[in-house]
Amino acid sequence: MNFHGTTILAVRHHGKVALAGDGQVTLNDTIVKHHAKKVRRIYHDKIIVGFAGSTADALTLSEKLEARLDRYNGNLTRAAVEMARDWRSDKFLRKLEALMIAADDSRTFLLSGNGDIIEPDDAVIGIGSGGVAAQAAATALIRFTDMGPVDIVKQAMSIAASLCVYTNSEITIEEI
Repeated sequence: MNFHGTTILAVRHHGKVALAGDGQVTLNDTIVKHHAKKVRRIYHDKIIVGFAGSTADALTLSEKLEARLDRYNGNLTRAAVEMARDWRSDKFLRKLEALMIAADDSRTFLLSGNGDIIEPDDAVIGIGSGGVAAQAAATALIRFTDMGPVDIVKQAMSIAASLCVYTNSEITIEEI
């Protein structure tokens, strides 16, 4: 059995960052959940994260990140780097099948279960089954409109949902 279906999108624009995730969870060819919450706030509501991939692995990534944030007083960059070091030395962590976007008021990172830490060049990053469509739509909206980040992620996620069968229109959005 294969679980599919997540689109997570982060947009940094006009001094704010919005992170959105759809609510669909699919098992093989069946939608088993419409209202999953794949975006949440952590570390005293100062950091937002969104997950794609295996649910258990995504939650493990989130817990590991939150523990590192506690240890490094909310410094997202330091916490992400230290977590990546753990991945490279721990056999269990290297096998996680998940991606996570984590953002604070100044930085956005893509963190993987392989120990990768990527800070996107642009103000937009998308992951999951509809991530490319959402990212492309958000990039166009940033370039050709004056919309704020929340409106951009709403519209971009709506476009992704219209194209990707593993993405629905039940969107959760967090902004900092």
